[in-house]
Amino acid sequence: MSESRSTGSGSRVKVPGLSGRKADHLRLAMERRMQYRGDFFESYRFEHNALPEIDFDEIDTSSTFLGRKLSAPLLISCMTGGTGEAERINHNLAAGAETTAVAVGVGSQRAALEDPTREETFRIRSLAPSVPILANLGAVQLNYGYGIDECRRAVEMVEADALVFHLNPLQEALQPEGQRDFSGLLEKMARVADQLEVPVVVKEIGAGISRKVAEALLERGVRIVDTAGLGGTSWARIEAERAATPDAGELFADWGIPTPRAIRELREVPGLTIIGSGGVRNGVDSAKALALGADLVGLAYPFLHAAAESAGAVVDKVRRTIEELKICMFCVGARTIAELKRAELRDVRFPDES
Repeated sequence: MSESRSTGSGSRVKVPGLSGRKADHLRLAMERRMQYRGDFFESYRFEHNALPEIDFDEIDTSSTFLGRKLSAPLLISCMTGGTGEAERINHNLAAGAETTAVAVGVGSQRAALEDPTREETFRIRSLAPSVPILANLGAVQLNYGYGIDECRRAVEMVEADALVFHLNPLQEALQPEGQRDFSGLLEKMARVADQLEVPVVVKEIGAGISRKVAEALLERGVRIVDTAGLGGTSWARIEAERAATPDAGELFADWGIPTPRAIRELREVPGLTIIGSGGVRNGVDSAKALALGADLVGLAYPFLHAAAESAGAVVDKVRRTIEELKICMFCVGARTIAELKRAELRDVRFPDES
C-alpha cells in the first residue's frame, strides 16, 4: 500500500507505508499506556437528589442527530479502517451501533481513496441501516490534492449522513510521515461545507478545539464541532513510539485543551452543535459531558477492545454506558436529556463555581 505526499504544487506522489501506519495506529491505540493518565471529568460532581420524584423506568435518554433517532446521545467515535483487522472492528462497531441505536463513525478513509481495494474495510451501511454514519478525512488532505470530489467519494463510500474533517496538527508534527502544511484550511473546509450534500463536522483527535476556532468554523458554515479534547488517547505518544522518539511523546502528552473545558467554551457559541469527546470512558462521564453543554457524546477507546472481541461485546458496552447514564439522570432527578443538561454540576476544585 502507498500513501501520498505533496510535490509542492498540490499534486500527489505515492510513497510506501499508509496501510502499515494504520495497522500501527490500531495496535498502539489499544494499549493502555497510550491513554492520558489523568481524568479531567473526575473533578466534576453532580448535586445528588435524594428525592428525585421520578420513576426510573420512565427516564427517556433518546435524542436525535442528523435527522435520525437515537436511543441515547452517544457516538461511537471515528477510529479505524484500511486493514483487515480494521474491517472486522468496523463491522462489529456498526452492528453494535445498529442494535443499540447510537451513531457511529469510521476512521480516516484516505487509505481507501488511495487504494479502492480497501473500501470494503469502511463499508458499514448494510450493517447499520438506520443510524447516523460519519465519513472521515483529514482536513490537511485539502492541501495535498484533495477537493470536493474526494469528499463526495468518502461520503458515498459509506453512505454517510455527514463528513468529518479531523484536525491533527500535533500528530502530523510528530509523525515520521507527517503532512504539516495547515495553511488556508479554514477557507477550504468552508468551500466543501458549502458544496457538499451532507453536513460537515470538524473535530480534533485529542488536543481539543477552542472557542476561537469554533467561532471561525461556524462563521464559515460548519455547525457541528467535536471537541476531541485532551484526556483520551495520546496520539503524541503513539507517533513518538512509531518514530522511536519517546521523549517527544512524553513532552507533548499533556498538550491540548481538556475536554470539559473545551465543552464549556463551545457551549458559549450560539448555533453550534457540540459533540463532546476525549477521555469519556463511561455513562457517568457522558452525563457530565452533557451537563457541561455537549449535545452528543463521543467515545472511542472504551469500545475498541469490545469491537476487537465481537459485535455482541459492543452491544453490551453500549447498553452498560446507557444504563450508567440513566442512573446519573435518576439521581439528579432528570427525566430527559434536556433536563439533565440543566442539572447542577460543580467543579470540586473550585466549589464556588458551577
